[in-house]
Amino acid sequence: MSWAAHELESYILHKHTKVKVSYLAILLGCFLPDMGTKGTVYGFEIGSLSFKPENAWDYHRGWPGVGFTHSLAWGVVLALAVLLIFKSREWALGLLIGQWAHVLTDCFDSVGVMLFFPFNDQHYSTGMWAYAAQEGRYGDAAAYYGSLGLAWDLFWLAMLAYNYRSLTSKYFKQHVYPADPAWGWLRHRVGLSDRFLLALYHAYFLYGACRIFAWTIWAQTSEDAPMDWKWGGPYWVDKATVDHPPVTEFLSNTLVGLTGLVAFCWVVWLAVGRRLWLHTPPYAEVEIVRTSVPRPRHSTENDGDEGDDGARNDDEPSPETDTDRDTDTEPVRQSPDRA
Repeated sequence: MSWAAHELESYILHKHTKVKVSYLAILLGCFLPDMGTKGTVYGFEIGSLSFKPENAWDYHRGWPGVGFTHSLAWGVVLALAVLLIFKSREWALGLLIGQWAHVLTDCFDSVGVMLFFPFNDQHYSTGMWAYAAQEGRYGDAAAYYGSLGLAWDLFWLAMLAYNYRSLTSKYFKQHVYPADPAWGWLRHRVGLSDRFLLALYHAYFLYGACRIFAWTIWAQTSEDAPMDWKWGGPYWVDKATVDHPPVTEFLSNTLVGLTGLVAFCWVVWLAVGRRLWLHTPPYAEVEIVRTSVPRPRHSTENDGDEGDDGARNDDEPSPETDTDRDTDTEPVRQSPDRA
């Protein structure tokens, strides 16, 4: 499993997605597969209640277990649910992108993921670093930051440094804020300032970057975990692995799984997805520009008609000025047909 990559990759994904999509949804999607599973995979004890999976990797990435959360089909189901319940294209697409990114990232450890579940339960893994959740939270962290897992997190940090414009205030105002109604809700309903919203946007960048260096320093000092840059390391941990079938069987399973996933997505799109998508207009932040009506100027030429005009104007409503209205309007969803 990755530790800081899931926080950092959300910025890169948002910047290079060519359609309007919610950054917050991408970030949530990057976390979703491990929410409720990563905490339990290490085991816990609350009073008399305790839980500890017998095989951490089998529970976390296998079936029976919660391994279905690390499959591509599960991301499609979640995106469809968001589109149905919240009527937001930007959130449905963002959640799908983030969840798929998490799944593909976790293919790099020694256990991998069931990419095409439920159409097959074959694991896809490059074995770049050791899966060590069975060693507990701290043992897992020491193994990850004592291996090529550190290189993986540093790669995403370098990618974000290269795309530093995605962290600027200008990018946030032009691309992040207008694409997501959640930011307007936080600003208008919760009362958060623009500066606070920008800080909130930067929060997971700072959290991810600090996490990399803090865990690495801890692993190399407190745990005395030797750095092992070999593929599949570190050598000193009893890593979990899965048995891979012969090449022909592997390719056959992949073809079946890929065909099943494509067919599933196509049927879901035709049966439900297309109708929901077309009936959900894209989010648009509409700025209502108000102009004040100028008052008629008083002149001596109109003195003679002042009585008649005054009587007539008394019955007419006086124009409102800018100060009479609240110009701080909330963003609204507007259909392109009505725009």
